[in-house]
Formats: sequence, structure tokens, C-alpha cells
Amino acid sequence: MNILSRMGIGGWIGGAVALALVVLAVAGSWIAPHDPVALDLRARFAAPGTAGHLLGADEFGRDILSRLIYGARVSILIAIFTVMQAMLVGLTLGILAGYFRGWTDRVISVLNDSALAFPGLLLALGIMAVVGASATAMVIALGFAFAPAVVRVTRATVMSIREKEFVEASRVIGNAEGITMWRHVMPNCIAPLTVLATGMFGWVILAESALSFLGLGVPPPAPSWGNMLAAARPFIQDAPFLIVLPGICISVTLLGVNLLGDALRDIMDPRMQK
Repeated sequence: MNILSRMGIGGWIGGAVALALVVLAVAGSWIAPHDPVALDLRARFAAPGTAGHLLGADEFGRDILSRLIYGARVSILIAIFTVMQAMLVGLTLGILAGYFRGWTDRVISVLNDSALAFPGLLLALGIMAVVGASATAMVIALGFAFAPAVVRVTRATVMSIREKEFVEASRVIGNAEGITMWRHVMPNCIAPLTVLATGMFGWVILAESALSFLGLGVPPPAPSWGNMLAAARPFIQDAPFLIVLPGICISVTLLGVNLLGDALRDIMDPRMQK
């Protein structure tokens, strides 16, 4: 209860947005009023508020609200699996580099710094050029693109934790290095990585939208916020709502995720507490 009281208004807003996203991802097929790929040429460019189309229809008469809901599911699932992959890879390499130090740290750090030299989106584009354009390829590409940031945070955290007395006590009583890392080192990395994962969730949604906008994401007619923006470009003057509505969804999602991340940072970082 104390944690909830310390979240603040921003944290509550971010939590509400995150909860809404989870609901859309889980129950989107029941919430959406129409099939997101069903064509209705008689309803082409129907304005928002038109009977049967609350947020209007696109150039093929497809319901915008249904496509936004299904697009949210695509973006959220890609973001979840991407963050999970980045955390798994980054946590493993970061713990190995920070705990064992020496040549292990040098090799991992050199490779990690090389990956960090490339912008994340550019690195993802390079990977997708090799493996092809699909949702699975996007998860793999973005997961490896964001993993170096996790490695850096984990390594710095582990290097501080490994010098603590309880880690030395674990070694003294005869625990193997693997047990010490699993029981004593890794649990103390959860707090900073939770904050990082929250912020990364928003970065991934933005990157997924950018890749879909460039035609490297989920292939049409399956909806995603990025490819909805790309498809709406030719009609920006005649039907501006086609590009405004997906943009609002992306902006609100990023705002909510960032607010939630800031609240978690304030709660978990002792330096932010009064």
C-alpha cells in the first residue's frame, strides 16, 4: 500500500495506460466492433462518428477503431517479446562480464561497445535486411538492438554488488560461483532492470512503428500503428484522421509508459526517496 501511495499522479496515469494496453492485447478480438481486414467499399473514407464506424473508415472501408485495437495488440506483443529477449541476453552477458571480470569482461565489453556504436534502429534495419521482414524478424532484430543497453546497466550493477559482504560470505561458506550469482547477485539487479525494461518498452513500440512505417514490420493487410501511418500518407489532406488517430495512440502509449517508468524509478531508487 505504501508503494501505491508513492506512485503519484503520473504513476497512476501510466499504470492506467499500461492496464488499458494489456486489456487490448488480451481481449482485443472481443472488444473490436469489426473485422480489421474486412472491406466495405461503400464506407470508404467514412468520417469519425459515422454510423457503424465510430472512428471512421480507411481507403478500403476498413473500420479504423478495430484496426487500432488490433494494431495495439501487435505493437504490445512485439514489445513484450523484444524486451524479454533483450533482458535475457543482456542480463546473461552483463552478469558474466561484471562478476568474472578479466578477459571475459574485456571480450564482452568490446563486443557490446561495438554494438552500442550503431544506432539501435539502424542495427535493427541491418539485421532485418538479413533475416527478412516479419513480426518474428522484428522481435529478433529489436531484441539484439536493445540488448547492449541491458548489458551495460547489468555489468555496472554487478560490479558494485560483487564487492558486497554478503557475496563474499556466500563464497566463504563454499557456494559455487553459479549459485552465488543466481541467489545473491541477480536478485539485486532486478530493481534497475525493471526501470530500464519499462522505458525500453516504450522505445520498442516507437521503433516497431518506425519499422512498420518503412514497410519492414507486419505485412499488410494485418494492422499495426506504423503501417497505418504509412498507408495514410497519400490521404493526409483529404482524410487527416487516418494519420492523426494512429499518431495519438503512439503518443499516448509512450507518454503512459514513460510516466510509469518514472514512477518506478522514484520508488526503487533510494536516491529519489525523501
